[in-house]
Amino acid sequence: MPTLEWIGKDKVISHHQQVPYRVLEEKYTYNAEKSENMIIRGDNLEALKALLPKYEGKVKCIYIDPPYNTGNEGWVYNDNVNDPRIKKWLGEVVGKEGEDLSRHDKWLCMMYPRLKILRRLLSKDGFIFISIDVFEFANLRYLLDEIFGSQNFRNCIAVRRGIKNVQAQFEEVQALSLGHEYIYLYSKSPQAKLPKLSKNFEIEKAGKWDTFWRGTDRPTMRYEIFGVKPDNGQWRWEVGRASKAQRNYEKYLAEYAKTMSIDDYYIETLMATNEKLDFVRKNEAGTIQYYVPPQTGKLLSDNWMDILLSGSYAGFDTEKNVLLLERIVGWIAGGNDVVLDSFAGSGTTAHAVLNMNKEDGGHRKFILVEMMDYAESITAERVKRVIDGCGEGKNAVEGTGGDFTFYDLGPALLLPDGNLNEAVGTEKIREYVWYMETKTPLEQAGGDNHYYLGRSRETDYYFYYERDCLTTLNYSFLATIKARAESYLIYADLCTIPDEELKQYNITFKKIPRDIAKL
Repeated sequence: MPTLEWIGKDKVISHHQQVPYRVLEEKYTYNAEKSENMIIRGDNLEALKALLPKYEGKVKCIYIDPPYNTGNEGWVYNDNVNDPRIKKWLGEVVGKEGEDLSRHDKWLCMMYPRLKILRRLLSKDGFIFISIDVFEFANLRYLLDEIFGSQNFRNCIAVRRGIKNVQAQFEEVQALSLGHEYIYLYSKSPQAKLPKLSKNFEIEKAGKWDTFWRGTDRPTMRYEIFGVKPDNGQWRWEVGRASKAQRNYEKYLAEYAKTMSIDDYYIETLMATNEKLDFVRKNEAGTIQYYVPPQTGKLLSDNWMDILLSGSYAGFDTEKNVLLLERIVGWIAGGNDVVLDSFAGSGTTAHAVLNMNKEDGGHRKFILVEMMDYAESITAERVKRVIDGCGEGKNAVEGTGGDFTFYDLGPALLLPDGNLNEAVGTEKIREYVWYMETKTPLEQAGGDNHYYLGRSRETDYYFYYERDCLTTLNYSFLATIKARAESYLIYADLCTIPDEELKQYNITFKKIPRDIAKL
């Protein structure tokens, strides 16, 4: 399989492993005492690593809207990846050549380690969606093939973007207007199955024909169609629309009637062009009728031209349409599934999760990560408004209910010299050690021995640690262990029991901090 090369790749290919593990510091919980929904303020690379102990392999749906790298310097999360924090990271990780990187190399250096950790967080049956446009479209495809595997490519979805018709004033143009953007869809595993995709488009109430004549009396709306001109009342549409509707029906009869129903033809055209076709006919009884389209239909393709990419809820530059995220969340995630967005922006993903939970009674959880200062003033504030409701009078929007906890990135758990950073607290250290040993979240340990972490694969784990004094694995400590297991793994500062006796009792000793693995 071809691989993509760029300046600095050799410096970032394992950078996700070298990023320090930092703890998450809870700042407040909104609308509840405890919440599993999370909004994290901080560099998303470090935040993603902080999520691993609890969420590795647990996230069902990831959506990210990373910088498109258009060269537009005006975006708050700069498209040139020239935000001071990113530039500092590039200088430290990539080295001096980072100062001369092209913007595409910079972008790839930024994306690679983040995608590596996102893949670890994704569940075996999970899917990741990445929005992008033409500037990094090809580079991202090669990058995703390398990290997720080309066998896990599922779709490249086209989504309609709002465009201004400014080209009409020119006889010649440099290029065609960009009418759509893309969403790459990859799975964690080739065995993962996509649910059937439906939008309110499973036909429940089929289209029908209704009389084109109306009783209201407007002489200007009385004209001849199919050789009929009413003496009173009026036709439903003005003459131009009716004439076009007549031609539409004639085209359907001539080209499509033998292969598809008029409902299917209407929906196919809507999906392809976003045009809602009108039809007028004269039936066998001589009645002039117009077509009333189905209220719902089917959406099966990767052509999402029926939905607009951009949103306007928060007035945020590059904000995504909440309807787009509702489609993704409702399609992939259900029940108690976790949905993650590590380029959260204004918080559209959380908005969609809360809307879908309200709609179907689900208990999906969201995790948002945003590095910019507006993580609280814009991202979290939007989520609060969605939860509580907002607006007045006709513009009032009912709240969805829900809650979240807001976090900041805390200090690194391991200091540069390899020692434990005791400022993070014993419980965070215990959680980290247990995860590194078992790759599972630490549950509340039971029993009388407060150094006990838990049991995994018939092995009992103990973390014999005190912040203010050295601990020693000796016969006195062994006497405090009452539970019996096939084997034991015990962390302590020192050990005075001979190796032969440790082997005799199936005890593995690990020295603090030397033997604590780095994530």
